Amino acid sequence: MFNQLGLIGCGLMGGSFALALKKAGLVKRVIGYSKSPSTVEKARRMGVIDVAAESALLAVSGSDIVLIAVPVAASEGTFKAIRHLVDPGVLFMDVGSTKRDVVDAARRVLKERLPSFVPAHPIAGREVAGIEHADAALYQGRKLILTPLEQTDPVLVQKATDVWAAVGCQVLKMTPEHHDAAFAAVSHLPHLLAFAYMTAMGQQPGGQEYLSLAGPGFRDFSRIAASDPTIWRDILLSNREEVLKQSEAFRQALDTLEAQMRAWDGPELQRMIQTASDARSKWQLNPAPLNPASAGKPGAR
Repeated sequence: MFNQLGLIGCGLMGGSFALALKKAGLVKRVIGYSKSPSTVEKARRMGVIDVAAESALLAVSGSDIVLIAVPVAASEGTFKAIRHLVDPGVLFMDVGSTKRDVVDAARRVLKERLPSFVPAHPIAGREVAGIEHADAALYQGRKLILTPLEQTDPVLVQKATDVWAAVGCQVLKMTPEHHDAAFAAVSHLPHLLAFAYMTAMGQQPGGQEYLSLAGPGFRDFSRIAASDPTIWRDILLSNREEVLKQSEAFRQALDTLEAQMRAWDGPELQRMIQTASDARSKWQLNPAPLNPASAGKPGAR
């Protein structure tokens, strides 16, 4: 059990982690900080946190586990604010959806204190943000990716593994580079496509009429376009190189499908659709687990 969780960022992800720790009986007290005083007060009223901190540094003071649940673009500023209390033996983690930029910021700021930081990414969330949506069950049955570095204290890596497993996660490890390449393909590009699709619909003269006729297929495809704009602006910019690689691969596949349509090549068009359908069906029946061994040794650059 931890004596105190220092929560920096009282939103959906951080709030859900605090509630999950409380529900599992893993923490005695939660002290929380957010830039918005009203958010912190709401978190206190909801029972997500027990004490409101006036700064990120005060949230860290006296804590033996710290979760940094801020937008990825705010990671470096947060590290600077808390650096002097990043002590050996205290577990510091984040929940950022990209890892190379967060790790690079940690290297620049934390320096000799870097071993205390265990980068993490829970594959969980909702289209809605905010502390009011915090849920102790958010992480149940979800994957959690750790991207420890060569300098990371192995004792803290094990602590991180144990605490995320205790709130219901399947914990995997890989390098930051492998993480960002993989999630550009399976998360970041799909969001980019959903944003682009909804933008295209809104720009058409008949777009609103078309939307009024939409059914379940549209709902399933467009769901993630409702995601938080600030968070996804940061993710797409911070991982832009990998996302643009995936966007180019998608564009080539789309060009090929369009070429078959223009050529009235029904058999080839059907073959491509069948290949895609088979791949989706195979994944749905048996989603392939990520293989940590394929990521190389933790900390490889």
